[in-house]
Amino acid sequence: MRGQQAFEAYGRRAREYADLLGSISATAAEDRALVERWASAIDGPVLDVGCGPGHWTAWLRELGVDIEGIDPVQEFVDIAAHRHPDCAYRQGTAEALGVPSASLGGALVWYSLIHTEPSGLPAAFAELARCIRPGGGLLLGFFEGSAVEPFGHKVATAFTWPIADLARLLDDAGFIIEHAHARTDTGARPHGAIVATRASGA
Repeated sequence: MRGQQAFEAYGRRAREYADLLGSISATAAEDRALVERWASAIDGPVLDVGCGPGHWTAWLRELGVDIEGIDPVQEFVDIAAHRHPDCAYRQGTAEALGVPSASLGGALVWYSLIHTEPSGLPAAFAELARCIRPGGGLLLGFFEGSAVEPFGHKVATAFTWPIADLARLLDDAGFIIEHAHARTDTGARPHGAIVATRASGA
């Protein structure tokens, strides 16, 4: 239920969010470097899961990545399609990606699951594992913290996660952790990122 409430909250504030944060220039240089480095090593189509107003999708497409953006919030899909008409966007969720099994070279899941109840993450990771081919890549961005706990995000309740806890869930879903790090930028909550590979034969 909380996830649906988050979708509705983003729908009401989609235009405000897009105007404030919906450009690649609003992202951190370190994040752009990481995403570009990760995407350049992916072989096959990429899904930008929870693409919001579509800026990461459009930027990666400009870099030559075969990419599609999906988001559960129709207002975001409409904004993304209007701002970036050369890109493909559609409505979808992390739990129902709408693509055939083992059809993706990788998935970018950048702050897309921060509002998901902790009990709901295994289902999202299982769906990602279904859709990403063996050897394909996953890049996850999230709010890092010392414990799994909720906090008052500006749009809807979100959760912090220790890297070790997320890594364990990803391992259970059939992913191999390649790299993980955390950092704290001035005036921001601690950031975490995990780069993982879909295990072969999992």
